Amino acid sequence: MTDLNPEFIVKDEVDLRSHFAETHPIAVQKCLDHLDPHAKEFIGRAPFLCIGTQTKKGTADVSPRGDPAGFVQVLDDKTLMIPDRPGNNRLDTLSNIISNPVVGLLFMVPGFDETMRINGSAQLTRDPALLEQMSVHDRVPKMAIVVHIHEVFIHCAKAFRRAKLWDPTQHQDRNEMPSLIKIVLDQTTGAPEDSAELDKLDQGLEQSYRTTLY
Repeated sequence: MTDLNPEFIVKDEVDLRSHFAETHPIAVQKCLDHLDPHAKEFIGRAPFLCIGTQTKKGTADVSPRGDPAGFVQVLDDKTLMIPDRPGNNRLDTLSNIISNPVVGLLFMVPGFDETMRINGSAQLTRDPALLEQMSVHDRVPKMAIVVHIHEVFIHCAKAFRRAKLWDPTQHQDRNEMPSLIKIVLDQTTGAPEDSAELDKLDQGLEQSYRTTLY
């Protein structure tokens, strides 16, 4: 671990804010405690979000969630619901919510440089009536994350503009890095040296995507 020069460590809130201009009043006022019509439309357009959670001890985690646009359901002005689709069964997000319900959400819409941030507290539900509403291809999720909203606000475009995230000329060739299977095996049990065997594993992963997404 790199040792940082203690002279430049930011020690407290006063020290932190002394290096920045004051927050613009609009940046404070735009933070709502409920979903207004603009927030609801943004959520309805979003096919992707990241959810941040913490363990009881405060260890942080961020997980992606994706589905057709509108997959996050607005139950009322202060409550939304996210389906839990099949994954790797680590259950990091769900386990964290049980021990520490505080969550942060970041919604993204392809082509939009702005993002929507929502902070709140979450619960897990197995209510069949609610889960049935989120069925895709006749497959009902086993569980859903219900978020009780504390804060919601639109986030400016600076980060996405700097990243040029949606600019096709900035897209990178995925083949310039090893496949997911090779990366994971290199990090765990070791990848096979036989390229044909590795190709077979890659094809198996693609097949599982086609059959187990929902």
